[in-house]
Amino acid sequence: MRSRIAILASGGGSNLQSILEHLERLGDVRCGDVALVASDRMNAGALDRAARRHVPTVVLATDKAPDRTPLADALETHAIDLVVLAGYLRLVPPDVIRKYAGRVINIHPALLPAFGGPGMYGQRVHRAVIESGARVSGVTAHFVDEVYDRGRIIAQWPVPVFPSDDAGTLAARVLRVEHLVYPRVVDAVAGGRMTLSNSATAGSEMLVDTRPSFTLLPHEDSRLAENIELALGC
Repeated sequence: MRSRIAILASGGGSNLQSILEHLERLGDVRCGDVALVASDRMNAGALDRAARRHVPTVVLATDKAPDRTPLADALETHAIDLVVLAGYLRLVPPDVIRKYAGRVINIHPALLPAFGGPGMYGQRVHRAVIESGARVSGVTAHFVDEVYDRGRIIAQWPVPVFPSDDAGTLAARVLRVEHLVYPRVVDAVAGGRMTLSNSATAGSEMLVDTRPSFTLLPHEDSRLAENIELALGC
């Protein structure tokens, strides 16, 4: 039986799109279905992407709009098994973290534990990476706990930082890798191949290639995807 997945997004939903397309490509062998897309912003592009795919959507309650649907209620109503944060900028409530322990995951646009924590999202992360002089950044998929970006790491993949980079060019390069890594991690977690008990910081092998030799030209995406799938055991 496939896991029922909720995607939480605050923005345009490009990671949502990559997840939907990857699961669609997998067809009958996929381990999960996107059963809900939720956002804290009623004008989020992710909601439009979901509607075009006939995926149920909901706008979540916030401090400024407490009359909308609480996250816990939305997840229960749609019988959700796995919660996937995809550009969701709010802290998940503690009651949801407790109820879905080991079943809430996120993607961060840097190699945690570096460049994470409250306020570290979007181009803020990439500016911090460049200002630090780091020559390698990357993506980190991790389980979510009650502290921003501190949950156990599931998978990481490096992305080179070039001397000519600004926050925009680095962000674009990192996002392309997010679109390759995250959908595969989502399916692996949905299928039980990756769990909190065998995550990277619990001592198992982590999806990491420490050789940032690729420059991520468009024709290289398929090769990188193949390497990621081999590392994940897909």
